[in-house]
Amino acid sequence: MNKTDLSVYTTGNYSTGAGVVKRTLWYFVNIVFFISPLIPVSSLKIALLRLFGAIIGKGVVIKPAVNIKYPWKLSIGNYSWIGEKAWIDNLDQVKIGENCCISQGAMLLCGNHNFRKSSFDLITRPIVLEDGAWVGAHSVVCPGVTCKSHSVLAVNSVATRDLEPYFIYQGNPAVKTKERFID
Repeated sequence: MNKTDLSVYTTGNYSTGAGVVKRTLWYFVNIVFFISPLIPVSSLKIALLRLFGAIIGKGVVIKPAVNIKYPWKLSIGNYSWIGEKAWIDNLDQVKIGENCCISQGAMLLCGNHNFRKSSFDLITRPIVLEDGAWVGAHSVVCPGVTCKSHSVLAVNSVATRDLEPYFIYQGNPAVKTKERFID
């Protein structure tokens, strides 16, 4: 399968993965408990995410003002961190590994539109952050990208392709700038 062939990923039969009642309930829970900066308690947010079908590990921190589209399409590994005003727009599956960091204002975007079609069909692809990956503040991870083990997407960068393990990427589109060494 060719990754550049957009027709392969076009989802004319897109499914949110939940009925209208569940989506509506989540919409209001998301506004009150997640998007609102007034509730800083991670344990409550984690319980609500699990209630709506997310798979969440232990020691996960979710800061205030985080926006999550569909928790039933989300898994977060142990000891990962979601920073203030991060947006997980998971129209498709998002898998965040262990010890990952999604910094403040970062965006994980699983959807786009097929500009080659007059119908502007929705295209969705999953995002994977492998263990130890770090998405810097105000950075964007595009549909279908895998941030491999311990890769770093630097502040205000855009990942349009997979990031290799133990490398730091920067820019728009992000390019490999140097190797990451961990003590």
